[in-house]
Amino acid sequence: MQKLTLASLLLAAVPALAVDLGANAGLSSEYIFRGIPQSDGKAAAFGGIDLGAAGFYAGTWASTVDSGSGRNDGLEIDYYGGYGGEAGDFRYGIGGTWYSYTDQFDDDYKELNLSGGWRFLTLNVAIGEYDNFGGPTLNYQFYDITAEYRGWHATIGIFADDFDGNYYEAGYGDTLTVNDVELFDYSFVVIYSDDKLLGGDDDINIVAQITKNFSLFSN
Repeated sequence: MQKLTLASLLLAAVPALAVDLGANAGLSSEYIFRGIPQSDGKAAAFGGIDLGAAGFYAGTWASTVDSGSGRNDGLEIDYYGGYGGEAGDFRYGIGGTWYSYTDQFDDDYKELNLSGGWRFLTLNVAIGEYDNFGGPTLNYQFYDITAEYRGWHATIGIFADDFDGNYYEAGYGDTLTVNDVELFDYSFVVIYSDDKLLGGDDDINIVAQITKNFSLFSN
């Protein structure tokens, strides 16, 4: 009888584990994150890479940013990981994100991310800490709820604790397909950010975006 070892069991399990490695790249008419402009009304290029296996995921994503001052621009670089799953019509997830920046565009943010969904509704919760350039560390929570229907979506986002302000977003997204070939994803959104969120006057922005996804490895 062949003796089973831990190594042989692991090798036997690896082929059964579905592993997906993908990448994405795109262009947005303006980079706005959680209702807050990050590119001073200018276009932004972005891209990322993601690894997923058995509900677990990890990845990194980067975008150009612009302060409008000619200084402190560069890149936002995010690192994230976690686990997500489904149970019938319900979805759930837990993970973490680290937002970092080059050229002192901003300081680091670190978050615990929680999510839950049912059919067309999704709730996201972020519990975060902002390094604040050596000043007092700021703590914040962020909540958003999104309803989706046939490519259309509407989102309400709310900050709490040391951060304040709300934003409201509505838009449409789909995949452009020609002769059964998927060319790229596209979306159009309208975003209203209130004066508390922007630290001044409220504002409305319209953002168009295209994204191309690539499958690098899958088994």
